Amino acid sequence: MARHVCPWWLAYTFDNPLRRIFHKPEEIFFPYLREGMTAIDLGCGMGYFSIGMAKLVGESGKIISVDLQEKMLETLMQRARKAGVAHRITTLLCEDDNIGIHEAVDFALAFWMTHETQDELSFLQQVHAILKKSGKFLLAEPKGHVTAAEFKKTLSFAQKSGFNLIDSPIISLSHAALFEKNGDKPQPAPFFGLKE
Repeated sequence: MARHVCPWWLAYTFDNPLRRIFHKPEEIFFPYLREGMTAIDLGCGMGYFSIGMAKLVGESGKIISVDLQEKMLETLMQRARKAGVAHRITTLLCEDDNIGIHEAVDFALAFWMTHETQDELSFLQQVHAILKKSGKFLLAEPKGHVTAAEFKKTLSFAQKSGFNLIDSPIISLSHAALFEKNGDKPQPAPFFGLKE
């Protein structure tokens, strides 16, 4: 999944406490996560969102944190131990073109990483395959790196993969879309407009 992957050391420039000014995991994911759910954080980096998600799914829930870089996963687990949620998080080192998991999940997150994949359509098909029926998938891309036209193309790939677009949540600095898996066949997606 690596077209131009963010190196682990550069992640410190945006994956730090100041990020809470723009992205508060509890607020972003509260509408989608409940106690006992299994969720996957794709391209999890150093775990900023994985840790927030782990707090929401509770003791009976599980977060699967997936990344290409071992150093990212190591740092994530160090942070998760400090936050007291390491026992709720399972890490997985994936391959460039393969998420490498077949466990069904209730919720999937791809935050600021889909544009880094080698093949967006293949990646989105893999996400669709692991999501439970009626499961939710939140996709967000950085406005600084991904244009509205490029994001619209990603949305079309998601629809081809079998996702139904159900909302365009407002997330700071991001293009964002919320999808639902409804069976295995793509459905016509409503148009919510792209927020510049």
